[in-house]
Amino acid sequence: MRDDLAMERARQLGESARRVAPPNPWVGCVIVRDGEIVGEGSTQAPGHAHAEVAALTAAGDRARGATAYVTLEPCSHHGRTPPCADALVAAGVARVVVGITDPDERVSGAGVARLHSAGVAVEAGVAADGITRDLAPYLHHRRTGRAFCVVKTATTLDGRSAAADGTSQWITGPAARADAHALRAESQAVVVGAGTAIRDLPSLTARNVEPPVAQQPLRVLLDARGRVAAVGPLFDAELAPTLVITTEGAAPDTVDDWRHAGAKVEVVDAAPGGVDLGQVLTLLGRYGVLQAMVEGGATLHGALLEAQLVDRVVAYVAPALLGPEGAPALPLAGVMTLADARRFTVTSVAQLADDVRLDLEPVR
Repeated sequence: MRDDLAMERARQLGESARRVAPPNPWVGCVIVRDGEIVGEGSTQAPGHAHAEVAALTAAGDRARGATAYVTLEPCSHHGRTPPCADALVAAGVARVVVGITDPDERVSGAGVARLHSAGVAVEAGVAADGITRDLAPYLHHRRTGRAFCVVKTATTLDGRSAAADGTSQWITGPAARADAHALRAESQAVVVGAGTAIRDLPSLTARNVEPPVAQQPLRVLLDARGRVAAVGPLFDAELAPTLVITTEGAAPDTVDDWRHAGAKVEVVDAAPGGVDLGQVLTLLGRYGVLQAMVEGGATLHGALLEAQLVDRVVAYVAPALLGPEGAPALPLAGVMTLADARRFTVTSVAQLADDVRLDLEPVR
């Protein structure tokens, strides 16, 4: 079996673990012997088997003398589970093909070195570009300590997220809304600002997704001044956990109400117009959030763009026009000429019934 084909199967397995693996990376592993797959696996929930151990268990004795294809460098340290590099050595694997090395300071080449020291042949870099895209939130988190920031917006053809009268439900159709729930399910946190929380009373849960989520994402409210009352779905602890990130400027009584409602409260520095967004993403990183999906509103989206903290934009575009009085979906100040325009690279395009999903990454 060709290396590229085996690694492509490992990528598919890794992607299947995207919802269950965090805060660990979603990794896939395939064991090939005499040209045939004899075992495969993906990372399980924290504390359970990593991809390599799952694949080795499936392969059994057939792993001896085989080649293991793994999307991310095998770990070499004791965490919740023993080192995967040691498991590959103990199983008698003759060769390991690694997609990309792991930037985690506890690994960072040590896994490859452990395999080399045991006489296992190692080749790295197969399908590296694709795997880097697959694991972008994890890699960003390990390199920066910040959660990977995904701004999600639903917009019309003329870039409006709400009509002149403030109505915004529903700009996009059922297929796009279902896809957005899947994006929530792939995120460890869903973030809104105070204005959106007051206006929409959102629940921010991932609903009607297949397979159903084992654990709802953390709901994160950014409220610098304590504007949001501790009522409604966002403060229903039976739906999902809630974290409020505020500043010293919030009224103590409001902070007490949030806590009495079951929410956790964290304080960061104030910034013009709200909270320090860089500190927010770093705080979420400490919470083990690899990917934070920012639902809104437009003011928060604009602030994140201004601060150059956006790592990906997912824009659902509806074939509709709301005219110049509608609210802009991604407001950005300070762009006076075409030369000043913020540029993005389109990484994927998908049609969802009448709507279109665009995935974009900023050009830096």
